[in-house]
Amino acid sequence: MLSLIVATTGCANGSEVNLDFTSLGWIDVIILGIVQGITELLPISSTAHMRIVPTLLGLQDPGSAFSAAMQLASLTAVLSYFWKDLKKLTGETFRAITGQDYQSSSFRLMVGLLLGTLPITIAGLLLKPILNACDSPMRGLVVIGAASIVMSLLLAIAEKRGERDRTFEKITLWDGIWVGVAQAFALIPGVSRSGSTLTAGLFLGMERETAAKFSFLLGLPAVILAGALELHTLFKAGLSGAGWLTLLIGLISASISAFVAIWGLLRYLEKHSTLIFIFYRFGMGIFLIVAVISGWLPN
Repeated sequence: MLSLIVATTGCANGSEVNLDFTSLGWIDVIILGIVQGITELLPISSTAHMRIVPTLLGLQDPGSAFSAAMQLASLTAVLSYFWKDLKKLTGETFRAITGQDYQSSSFRLMVGLLLGTLPITIAGLLLKPILNACDSPMRGLVVIGAASIVMSLLLAIAEKRGERDRTFEKITLWDGIWVGVAQAFALIPGVSRSGSTLTAGLFLGMERETAAKFSFLLGLPAVILAGALELHTLFKAGLSGAGWLTLLIGLISASISAFVAIWGLLRYLEKHSTLIFIFYRFGMGIFLIVAVISGWLPN
């Protein structure tokens, strides 16, 4: 198996940013890319799985910088899948601005999407030194397990209490703000950006499919900002050409799996509840905490 190694990077050598992913083989990166692509857009926490899967496979933790940069794969998938919707929304927003029709539903939705990005942007900048640090305590499996359990319970409550009578056309500016606040909590590993926004959408009375679609669209600005920031961080950290190739391989596999994840989730939610994700997240959280306490897995 080919390995892409950068000699002077990684936690073991005192780097401020975890570049250990550069020592992963191509097959390992492809596997992690598939995991990232699927779990980033399903409400089960990509960060959790990017911590769990390498541990179970005996690989190094690729680090949050790698995970954040890999989120650009979901950007490609969402843009591809919702291109017609985004084109229509952008066009109607532009016409509303030129016509000074600030009560337009499309204009208010677009503003809501942009405002909803502010909470996670501010929180991300404040927490970046902690999240990107080598051996960050925030990426511990106990933290991920506890967050997963809490989110499973919140999703269960939202599923039970949500009225689910609001379609995409009924989404307002304030929905973008409230769901955006929920999105900021996804910076805690194990919470899940998709999970937190989907849960918030259900609490606000959205249909399941509408909540998922809104979650994908709301994530676009955040993913662009986070991905661009991490690419800049990796560039400043001196990532080599081999390291960039590692990222590219992962991004390609993640983009394909992310597109499939969007397609599958939207069709699943047309006829089913989120119960499968509730049980999965609760079981995963319990497993991680027990595994760490019992010594089966390192925290």
